[in-house]
Amino acid sequence: MSLQPLPEPAVPSSPPPAVPVATYRLQLQPEFPFAAAERAVPYLAGLGVSHLHLSPVLEAGPGSTHGYDVTGHDRVREELGGEEGLRSLAAAARAHGMGLVVDIVPNHMAVPAPERLNRALWEVLRDGPASEYARWFDIDWAAGDGRVLLPVLGGRLPDETRALRVEGGQLRYYDHAFPLRPGTEELPLPELLAAQHYRLAWWRLARTDLNYRRFFTISQLIAVRVEDPEVFEATHATVLRLLRDGVVDGLRIDHPDGLADPAGYLARLRKASGGRWTVVEKVLCGEERLPRGWACAGTTGYDALRRVDGVFADPDGVRELTDIYREFTGCPSDAGGEWAATARRAAYEVVEGDLTAEVERLGRSADRACAARPELADHAPWALRRAIRETLVRFPVYRPYEGEAESARLLERAARGAREAFAVPEEAHAVDVVRELALSYGDAQPDVRDFAVRFAQVASALHAKAEEDRAFYRYVPLLSANEVGGEPGDPAVAPEAFHDFCVRQSALWPDAGTVLSTHDTKRSADVRARLAVLSQVPSEWQALVSRLPSQGAPDPHVAWVAWQTALGLGTPDPERLVPAVLKSVREAGLRTSWTEGDQGYEDAVAAFVRETVCGAGWSALAEFAARLSPHTEANRLGAALLHLTMPGVPDVYQGTESVYEALVDPDNRPPARFPAREDRKTALTRHALRLRREVPEAFAAPDTYEPLTPRGASASHLLAFSRGGRVVVAVTRLTHTLDAAGGWHDTTLPLPLPGGDGDWQDVLTGRRYGETADAAQLFTDWPVALLRRS
Repeated sequence: MSLQPLPEPAVPSSPPPAVPVATYRLQLQPEFPFAAAERAVPYLAGLGVSHLHLSPVLEAGPGSTHGYDVTGHDRVREELGGEEGLRSLAAAARAHGMGLVVDIVPNHMAVPAPERLNRALWEVLRDGPASEYARWFDIDWAAGDGRVLLPVLGGRLPDETRALRVEGGQLRYYDHAFPLRPGTEELPLPELLAAQHYRLAWWRLARTDLNYRRFFTISQLIAVRVEDPEVFEATHATVLRLLRDGVVDGLRIDHPDGLADPAGYLARLRKASGGRWTVVEKVLCGEERLPRGWACAGTTGYDALRRVDGVFADPDGVRELTDIYREFTGCPSDAGGEWAATARRAAYEVVEGDLTAEVERLGRSADRACAARPELADHAPWALRRAIRETLVRFPVYRPYEGEAESARLLERAARGAREAFAVPEEAHAVDVVRELALSYGDAQPDVRDFAVRFAQVASALHAKAEEDRAFYRYVPLLSANEVGGEPGDPAVAPEAFHDFCVRQSALWPDAGTVLSTHDTKRSADVRARLAVLSQVPSEWQALVSRLPSQGAPDPHVAWVAWQTALGLGTPDPERLVPAVLKSVREAGLRTSWTEGDQGYEDAVAAFVRETVCGAGWSALAEFAARLSPHTEANRLGAALLHLTMPGVPDVYQGTESVYEALVDPDNRPPARFPAREDRKTALTRHALRLRREVPEAFAAPDTYEPLTPRGASASHLLAFSRGGRVVVAVTRLTHTLDAAGGWHDTTLPLPLPGGDGDWQDVLTGRRYGETADAAQLFTDWPVALLRRS
């Protein structure tokens, strides 16, 4: 391997750019606070990023390793070093020409233990609807007879009363502490419990009786009503002050789909922040587009992740691998055998189970809306509720949006299918009512508007829980395809489709984020790179799994998941593999789950992974992985280079500038560790990021992406594009298939802006090219090339 050396970077003297060149994500936690991030600043400046991207920095639950369980918006988290520590980090970053981007959580807050850690919630529990903070939280007081349900008890209330006690003017239950309504302190326990503004309940009642909106199905996270201007101001005051003071330079918005009005929220935030660079964690499904009217730079980049991963998946091989998977596992079509059927069944299970309370609240809202609109009256409550469920399970994206024509079209399509679920056509008219109400954001009747907002919020929770948190763990022919924002049923992306996406992004969202690995990805990019090779060798994988030992596997589905997970990780580490596979079977919910666990089954899964996958079968798996290693390397470096040079702002997750193999959380959320030595991926990252900083006009401006068309027998294996006529990126795809076909043959890559010899230089090797590059020469040393125009 030949590699062009990089000079030592000069410390930039100018402040960071308003739009980042690239960001570097750090997962802050007590074991990696602001001070640790500050010590890493020189290294990260040398890597070439322009901004540090910090996980949430406001006060969170004690010991939280992620910070999304916010308990207070009025202060920077003390466990991380407080505001003093954050300001010191910002100053160190600024001295190296870098800025800070912070993650903010507008949708929810924690229901912590003890509850007093969330002061706003504490006062609501004490004073009820009369509290000045009651408007903060999305609580249906009428549904609870004026009390908010708190599903915190380990068992039924009669069985838990001996664990309840009044102490220090509070009601205590193990780690929990609840306020007492003034004047009730001396009441006997039964009367005292009945007199509070809250009702303590068995945790299982959350599914059916919960009367506050939560984050997805997590009852420990209560939704916040930031659509209220006063709530917005109170919950954003600290972050906005840090922006004004120059401590923070940009924002990442967590889960905007949970908000009542994402577009309105973003417009208010843009005005309040002075237009700072802001990206939103919006997952787009299929060819769904981000609403053009949103006041942000774009998404955080899961749409880019799907396209990058997709070009390294062989569509023919995926189909063959899927047939092998079905034969091996014998899964029924709706329990892992077919993607569409599996996703639909999962949606029904979630909407009729985990989200029962949310759907019932929608039903109450529909009842009131129909009463307010005479033309919608006279529908049976059961019919409205069934229409709600049947429409929700058929809505193909996360949620509809106000004023979006595409949302209206998708709702009509969902409604057509929902009508067919009714045996009596006249009763199916309830579906038309639901469709009309779901589009009535601007209606003058509050109950009608309420239904539209809540339908959208429930739709987003349903989609996330049914697909990403259930169906993705049931339908598993190729695990690398089951990623946030992915399309497991159709994961391959043709080069032409990749180019189309990049052209559109360059024109419409040139400053959006791009990612390959995050704190939420189920497998890191390097794990997916190894697994994606299976799409090129389905028959070899079939031969391998047929001879791998299967003793102890509870069922073939688990065996398939366990072997692919182990292959992706690349090391026989039961301390990491057992939790990942157990999480997979619990999320799948076919034989065990988080709430209805089968201990015997889970013990068998753990034993199989520990004793067989990491034991008797490992040598055969390792030998197979070693044979694939050149193709894994090509995928790994190709995906990294596309990520770093395609339209948008690349976000590098902590440690992923080097080979980084991680599974689902918590495996992918340890304290940040930086590479002890530079590998090929690190060198590639440094060169690409340095080029972005040195030639910003090639990457930053709109319409700077130009697809390049290779020629020759193996042209389909070469993906290339130009950025602004100054940089050319070329990567090899499907290298195993390429080798099997005899290599590059006569394949060439015409380069833009033809001129004299040596106009283009590969920054990785120093090799120069003129009007055309021969593919065999271009990829002699690396499976990728990064050319700069002289």
